[in-house]
Amino acid sequence: MRAVVVEEFGGPEVLVAREVPDPVAGPGQVLVDVVAANVMFLDTLVRRGWGADFFDTAPPYVPGSGIVGRVAAVGAGVDASWTGAVVMADTGTSDPETGLTRAPTGGYAAKAVVGADELIRVPDGLDPRTALAVLHDGPTALQLAEAARIERGAWVLVAAATGGAGSLVVQLARAAGARVVGAARGAAKLALARELGALETVDYTEPDWVAEAVALTGGGAAVVLDGAGGALGTAAFGAVADGGRFVSYGTSNGEFTEVPEGEAERRGVSVTGLFDLPPLPPADKRAATARALDLVAEGTLRPHVGATFPLERAAEAHTGLEERTTLGKSLLVV
Repeated sequence: MRAVVVEEFGGPEVLVAREVPDPVAGPGQVLVDVVAANVMFLDTLVRRGWGADFFDTAPPYVPGSGIVGRVAAVGAGVDASWTGAVVMADTGTSDPETGLTRAPTGGYAAKAVVGADELIRVPDGLDPRTALAVLHDGPTALQLAEAARIERGAWVLVAAATGGAGSLVVQLARAAGARVVGAARGAAKLALARELGALETVDYTEPDWVAEAVALTGGGAAVVLDGAGGALGTAAFGAVADGGRFVSYGTSNGEFTEVPEGEAERRGVSVTGLFDLPPLPPADKRAATARALDLVAEGTLRPHVGATFPLERAAEAHTGLEERTTLGKSLLVV
């Protein structure tokens, strides 16, 4: 079969499509003919060797931690009725208690073997690629919205408002009745943020974007959701009102947001980081994904798949994410 292989850590050029042996479903597993594979910013970090102390990933490996496709065969002990079903699933290994990904591997391939207990059935009538766009970002967005305690009429600023999770957070905030400011880079992304429901937008390539956001919200947003991380996330902290909430989940080039020491306490701002969110064991994560799919089916959420690439162009998909040119989700299609 065709798969993308990382032979060594490095830039996008290390992503090479080649022939590898077909996998075989073992006991408790199924073989899936892949329709599309999820591409996440995390994949670009791991490809460069980031997070070696946490991720159990070393070359050579096949990247990717999520797929959608049709079950081609089942292993011993698996209900045969799964055969032919359209499903999505994590392909990377996860911590059994927290659900955190330990090895984001195996998805960039024409076929994938996954545990039958990992399968999530795609609802009839829902486009598989649209469904895949919420496999990882859907549960994350739901957790972020809950942590933010978004109130009707409140101003909410979403930094990286057109990313995979950010674009869903914008929509969840609007559904909760909030007034959303979408912060993003460039005219195309700002237009998409407005299309997704942002009432106002700010371009965070402009030097005065934080002051503009504070002015638009009448003194600062009640909630800032930071999907940017790094220096942009630190700047976004300045857009939250005194007594507000700051929820940070992004990593810019592998850097989390650093809140200025003492500032949160001085201003009465509650700060929630990615690892402060309650852990989602695998079963709870699948349940959250199912809830996200229900919100897509009813029209509350509209995932934006901004770019699709064949396996041979995986390097382009990674480059688009790293250069921040991708709108919404990126997928590899088979």
